[in-house]
Amino acid sequence: MKKKKRNNWPLIVTILAFTISLLFSFMSESVMPKVGIIVGIMILILFIFIGIIFDMIGVAVTSSNEEPLHAMSSKKIKGAKKAVSFKKNADKVSSFCNDVIGDICGIISGSAGVSVAKGLASTFNLNIFYTGLIVTALIAALTIGGKAFCKRIAIDNNHKIVYMTAKVISKFEKKRNRLSLLI
Repeated sequence: MKKKKRNNWPLIVTILAFTISLLFSFMSESVMPKVGIIVGIMILILFIFIGIIFDMIGVAVTSSNEEPLHAMSSKKIKGAKKAVSFKKNADKVSSFCNDVIGDICGIISGSAGVSVAKGLASTFNLNIFYTGLIVTALIAALTIGGKAFCKRIAIDNNHKIVYMTAKVISKFEKKRNRLSLLI
């Protein structure tokens, strides 16, 4: 009788979400109050952009097929093995990209938006209530609009996106492995 494999993914993803959220929140909360409005807006846009990019990767992995990735792997194309692994674990990759990183970026961009709204209101003598409403609406519009725009791109270019992501991750893994050999 074959043993049933335990699914530890929900626990792992919960711990990952907590850790990454703590790290992103710490960075946002410690940096945002100390920077000017322009830098604050740039950080806010960066969080929105990261959320959109990771959403695109999650959609691409989910909508891709294994066959073209296997063909690339059989030709020994760098990063193709990792791309196959991404597709075989599409549920986990998609959950990490869309739910963990995407949702955390959404939450952090909201809290960063509060800092931006406070900065705008105090610098330009604006009503904080209305400034907060407008900043929140802009964050939501940019996030949702950006994700909607990129979903079609992700579906139409899923193999390219999966492969490019896998290639980047493979390079980081190789560097990490080289460093561990030195230590």
